[in-house]
Amino acid sequence: MNQPVTYHYGKLPPAKILWEKLIPLIGPASAALARYDGTLAAVPNSAILLSPLTTQEAVLSSRIEGTQATMGEVLEYEAEGDTKDITPERKADINEVLNYRHAMRRSIELLKELPLCQRIIKEAHRILMTGVRGHGKSPGEYRKIPNWIGPAGCSIEEARFVPISADQLQRGVDTWERYVHEDAPDRLVQLALLHAEFEALHPFLDGNGRLGRMCVPLFMYKHGLIESPMFYISAYFESNRDEYYERLLAISRDDNWTDWCAFFLRAVTAQAIDNQAKASDILKLYEDKKAQLVALTHSQYAIHALDFLFSRPIFAATDFSNSKNIPSPTAKRIIAILRDNSILKVMREASGRRPAIYALWELLNIAEGKTVF
Repeated sequence: MNQPVTYHYGKLPPAKILWEKLIPLIGPASAALARYDGTLAAVPNSAILLSPLTTQEAVLSSRIEGTQATMGEVLEYEAEGDTKDITPERKADINEVLNYRHAMRRSIELLKELPLCQRIIKEAHRILMTGVRGHGKSPGEYRKIPNWIGPAGCSIEEARFVPISADQLQRGVDTWERYVHEDAPDRLVQLALLHAEFEALHPFLDGNGRLGRMCVPLFMYKHGLIESPMFYISAYFESNRDEYYERLLAISRDDNWTDWCAFFLRAVTAQAIDNQAKASDILKLYEDKKAQLVALTHSQYAIHALDFLFSRPIFAATDFSNSKNIPSPTAKRIIAILRDNSILKVMREASGRRPAIYALWELLNIAEGKTVF
């Protein structure tokens, strides 16, 4: 039986990185990220317009850990609330995604006053674990016992990887935090090392993978690589999941930090290109729909309506008509116009006391990267 790979004590930052293998990848990654940031700067109200991408990132990062919820299911659940139509298992998946999004928002708020630090990490973990599977696993507190990674129910001897011991954990996290703020030859390589180290430390009993991926845009934002903390990397990790885990494992097993960094730089390049394309498509859709809504509704509330639709691309009719920025009669008239002109797709017709559910289907398809709605 193979012995589990164990944590690499005392190797952050690593003594040996083959820069000659990374330099050809750093330029394209940095350039792609800069182009994406330029597009991001052109997006007004990016927190609103790109909110579907934020939800999709939460979905994909959670899916790497085994959840099955789709972005449509998450947004529909938000619109409908708890119903008998959803299984307890799927509801649990959805709540994990919603917690991820909430934890990200809270982390961004804290970054306005704090550096990227352990306080933010612990607060994000507390939110991530609230009321979901793993809620009993010390939310917001580092583990005080060993943990290991392997098949469900395996013993530590059968594990694939054993992280840092509990008695050395605080020292390891302190080293990680110091390295966040150190000068480095390249910020993206530094970020690659930090992500790998966080996953290897595995400081919490659950939620480590999601937290480690959450730190990617937070680090980019805090170090000025992007002007808003909106970078979505999980799609690449999810579609290359086997290599993602193997490259991380090879760090502790083979002292191979270089190939992990190369994988990470390719991920940044691919996702910067994909993120830029989606952000551009969303911005174009917003401008097109702005002109369309103004022309169709002849309403001074057209832009308020559009902002609502982009922030909540699946919504209940009652939530729209009760929006504080639009008078209720006007809101009902706008919905009817948008429905009649196929701008909104009916997800569920009104029935009894249950309101109709609508979707801004073009926006959702952009965020998904394929025709889903």
